Amino acid sequence: LASHLVGAEQLFARSVHLEEIPDLVPHAIENGVQVSFKVNSTTKSVLVDSRMTLLDTLRERIGLTGSKKGCDHGQCGACTVIVDGNRVLSCLTLAATCEGKSVITIEGLAKGNELNPMQSAFLKHDGFQCGFCTPGQICSAVALMKEAKEGQASFVTAGIRDNPQQLLLSEEEIAERMSGNICRCGAYPNIVAAIQEAQSGKNIEQNWLYAD
Repeated sequence: LASHLVGAEQLFARSVHLEEIPDLVPHAIENGVQVSFKVNSTTKSVLVDSRMTLLDTLRERIGLTGSKKGCDHGQCGACTVIVDGNRVLSCLTLAATCEGKSVITIEGLAKGNELNPMQSAFLKHDGFQCGFCTPGQICSAVALMKEAKEGQASFVTAGIRDNPQQLLLSEEEIAERMSGNICRCGAYPNIVAAIQEAQSGKNIEQNWLYAD
């Protein structure tokens, strides 16, 4: 298990070398739009079809393949990225609408070899199995922390009239706020524990569930 975690941590934190993808010639795109936006603090300017999604642009034009295409209908959450601090479904977001914005993907969360606290918590609590949904889960969880810090209420938030400055994320709150991210492997208890620990800074006991 220890060697597995070390290997996973190295994978999460390793620097990403992007091969330059040559721009398409203008006549190769029927409705070409030149879009410029920041991706993980680096400004990118790409020529895309006006109908091209942010997800396809990240994967096919910029070479960032961490964000996954699951359903391509905005229902699974595997494509979740952070745009201007808010989580968005990149499969439903047109790249052309991101002009001048800041996009953070799973590749941009770690600082060098130092993992983002949410990544570390997911590793500690084994909040993934096959890993396909993990990039979207982590990006969603990171943005969720901002929502809680700003006191943004969810459907299950109690006492919203009190206008709390910061919400403490209960299991129910996390489950509600992460309901747009599907894990077919069923790692939900561990994902919830990881988010609780990342927000509270307290040690959350492992929640291993076994069949009777």
